[in-house]
This record gives sequence, C-alpha cells and structure tokens, in this order.
Amino acid sequence: MDNTPTFPPTKPQTLGILGAGVWGRTLGQLVSQNGHRVEYWSRRGDRSLEEVVTGADILLSAVSMKGVAPVLSQVKAIGPGADTIIVTATKGLDPQTTCTAAQLWQRAFSDRPVVVLAGPNLSKEIQQGLPAATVVASHDEIAATLVQEVFSSSNFRVYTNPDPLGVELGGTLKNVMAIASGVCDGLQLGTNAKAALLTRGLTEIIRIGTHWGAQMETFYGLSGLGDLLATCNSPLSRNYQVGYQLAQGKTLAEILPNLEGTAEGVNTTQVLIQRAKTLEISVPISYQVHQLLEGQITPKDAVEALMLRDIKPE
Repeated sequence: MDNTPTFPPTKPQTLGILGAGVWGRTLGQLVSQNGHRVEYWSRRGDRSLEEVVTGADILLSAVSMKGVAPVLSQVKAIGPGADTIIVTATKGLDPQTTCTAAQLWQRAFSDRPVVVLAGPNLSKEIQQGLPAATVVASHDEIAATLVQEVFSSSNFRVYTNPDPLGVELGGTLKNVMAIASGVCDGLQLGTNAKAALLTRGLTEIIRIGTHWGAQMETFYGLSGLGDLLATCNSPLSRNYQVGYQLAQGKTLAEILPNLEGTAEGVNTTQVLIQRAKTLEISVPISYQVHQLLEGQITPKDAVEALMLRDIKPE
C-alpha cells in the first residue's frame, strides 16, 4: 500500500518566511505553487516582522547564520501562534555557542516543534523547475509530515527523517568540504584527488556528527552524502566558488563581496575548528581549510599537508 502523502494538504497553509534572499524566495516559490499563502519578511521589506509571525501556520527561517540569534529573539518577543511549526533552512554554526540553527530555535521555543529542512538543493536548479529532493527532520513526526506535504510536488520530492541533528549537520558541514572541493578543481588536481577528498570528507563529517550525537546512517542520505555530492561538484555552490577562486589566486576579501548570498562554510569552518579543539576531534581536512581561509597557507600547501599525513589503515 502506498503511504506517500498527497500534496498539497487539504487545508491551505500560511507560510511566513524570514529572510527573502535567494533560498528563502526559492522555498516560497515551491510552497506557493502548491496553493499555499506565502508572506516574506526581511530587514529591507515592507512587511513588519509581527505581521508575518502572527499570521503564520508555519514559520520558516531562511536567514543567514549570523542573523538567526537576533531574529529569533525578536520572534520570541512577538510570540507565534500556539500551533505554529518552526522550520529552519539555515546551514551554519553559531559562533557564540557553536550550536546549529535548529538548536537555537529549539532552546528559544522548547514547547514548539522545530523541523530542519536540508538536502542537495541548489536554488537556481529548483527555480528552473528541475527535479530535486530534500529532507525534513524533526522529533515531532506529525510536524515533519505536515511540512513534507506542504513542500512536496512532482518536481520536489520530500522525505521525513527522525534525526534532525544529523540532517542539519550533514547540510552544514558539507560546506566546509565544498570549499576544499573548489580548491581541488581550481588547482586542476583531477578526478582521483576529488574522489579521495570527498570520501575522506564524508568520513570526517560522520566523525564530527556522531560525536555530536547524530546517527551515522543519516549522513549517507540526501542531507549528508547527497548534499555533499551536489555542493562539491557544482559551480552554482557559493562555498565551492570560494575554494575555486582561492585556488585561482584571489583573496577572501575579493571573493566574498561578489557572491550571490552568504558562503556559510567560511564561518562554519571557524566555529567547527573551535569546537573540534575543545572536544579533541580529528578534523584534518577542515583544519587545512581553516588555515587557508585565515591566509596562513596557500592552496598548494593545504594539499601537500593532507597528502603528507602519516600513513595508516583506512
């Protein structure tokens, strides 16, 4: 028997999207095409935050990681409806707490269901109507299923998952590997090197994630391996572009202002290294990316450092 939910759900939903950048607009487009109402809030927009928050059945945060803490404090002061579901589509780590976006939202709204949305979702491809899939994860199965129904369509397949931390970390940590991948391609190191990098990169992501408390199998799914493959192989990825352009001799100061949106991997790398040092987790690829972003080594130096590590069993 096919238990796949029909879409859209019987009752139209009102989705309040916090952050009207490329990703927020893309998600809003998917929902509106399914017959739901979408309201956007941004710092430069016409709608007030209170209007968007109080009228939302589902409140989706697509702000950059640095904007999460200030926005959620304002949202908390307003107070969403008692049945409002919070969805976070931000991929990053908070510099002050090293928490993920969902952890910050859940701390602020401990009595509300929080759903993580992540997957191999390059915005421009979705905007073109090309097929894609994603994951919505929550400890609240009912909330995840409702969000699944709201976003699902013939071009956008949505899966649920009970491991929100793993889903979120997969989408977050792969941005660090995407920078490394861009360096690999920028230096024209070849397919063998790229395959080795992504394989060892996934191992590193799993090591970090399971230490954090996520389930290992989650990282072999869409938000882990799937997102890793998409982001590390596409020039559409901002994080990939950072690595690629660094390998071409540009500086970070030259690259970042010209990107269409935020390359979250830059901040994520800094926070990850801070957390890895505290918890004594081995992160050799992330460490070299960090050194590169800090301007302490060249892209070629980073590659040589990884290749000259002590030989050991896989």
